[in-house]
Amino acid sequence: MKKTLAFLAAVLVGFAFVMPVRAENLEQVKERMKVRLPAVAALLAKKSVGENNKGYLEFVAAEREQADLVQAENADRKAVYAAIASSTNTTADLVGQRRALKIAQEAAPGSMLQDAAGKWSAKK
Repeated sequence: MKKTLAFLAAVLVGFAFVMPVRAENLEQVKERMKVRLPAVAALLAKKSVGENNKGYLEFVAAEREQADLVQAENADRKAVYAAIASSTNTTADLVGQRRALKIAQEAAPGSMLQDAAGKWSAKK
């Protein structure tokens, strides 16, 4: 759990350095993500959700626990990816895919990850 929280905190810090577009709105996004961090980490630790290959949370368990939280997190990630894409002259989809690769590298063992082919597995 501590490793997951540290990882997610690092994600937030990483976003802080690439948010020049609409900084006031993105600061609000960053703050919302920070507030949600413990709940997101708990869902990841329980394997209710995993990190998909597009940089978003996705349900991997039959029970869709805290669906509103997952939806809000994904909406904020989408906003961040769009801001990064705008400032780097790329697409939000590509930013999300790149972020998914980084998340997979840094994820704690046991975290549910989706590979490029769409297959889910626990990180070893």
